[in-house]
Amino acid sequence: MRRRIFRPLPVALVLLTFTAWSRAQDESSKKTEFLRWIDDNHGGGKLETAIATYTNADGVTVHLVAAVHIADQSYYDGLNKTFKDYDAVLYEMVKPKDAAPPQPGEERSSSMISVIQRFMKDTLELKFQLDAIDYNAPNFIHADLDAETFQKMEEERGESIWTLMLQQMLKQMANPPANQQEIGFGELLNALTSPDRARQLKLLLGKQFGDIETQMSGFGGTVLITERNKAAFKVLDREIANGKKNLAIFYGAGHMSEMEKLLLKRGFQKTDHEWRVAWDLTEGATKDDPTSDKKPQKKVEPGKADKNGIIHIEYVTHR
Repeated sequence: MRRRIFRPLPVALVLLTFTAWSRAQDESSKKTEFLRWIDDNHGGGKLETAIATYTNADGVTVHLVAAVHIADQSYYDGLNKTFKDYDAVLYEMVKPKDAAPPQPGEERSSSMISVIQRFMKDTLELKFQLDAIDYNAPNFIHADLDAETFQKMEEERGESIWTLMLQQMLKQMANPPANQQEIGFGELLNALTSPDRARQLKLLLGKQFGDIETQMSGFGGTVLITERNKAAFKVLDREIANGKKNLAIFYGAGHMSEMEKLLLKRGFQKTDHEWRVAWDLTEGATKDDPTSDKKPQKKVEPGKADKNGIIHIEYVTHR
């Protein structure tokens, strides 16, 4: 009997790329991860996002703050605190031109993207980014395409988020990532009918996000990723010209690999990398099942965490 497999790319895309209103070689040259799943080998784990830091010869520092758009409240509380230390936080949000960001709890777009995000928030018992981040902070600056421009550019190219999802799903079905765990129908059914459904679904989904660059590889050059990144960097260049020295770009994790390349081309060098816990599924985790025929996964030993649970990785630039 053929095993039914589910590939969660649409969920990854919605959670990692789109806020809509309507990782004996030098460490600094290694591939940067912006999203990872850390398995604790005891039935739980953590989904973590990165803050990667880059500096240039003029003393300008840019932090790429990768995000997932639904997460634990503590994750957003930590980001709100960190954002206060930056001269400017350039944020993503496809919203009508000149419209203010919505207030927490304010009624928003009934678009399918928003509907999916709200559904996932409720189903996974997480908080929605727009309800938890203070977008009205004085150092927050919109750095994205407006809704009208976004729609016009997609129409001109014949793109839509749904056609891009379908194309990438077909691509992954033909050439599935070697290191991605597939979700079987039985696993999904067990999670949906479990007394702790939200946790079990998060465990299934979290393990899919380990190689975001591979999953997002088909979106380079699109309005969804590339054109929005260009818009963000246009604002970045303007704010640097205006004298800002310590800036953050707060975007979905799916954007960050391309953004890092843009920074390196501008003469920035990577100087720091830290991890933030977005989904903590270690508390109350079940013990290993001795009857399981699954091979134990290799345990990942992250760097030492500080009192706030932040894992720092220092980089030394060799000249």
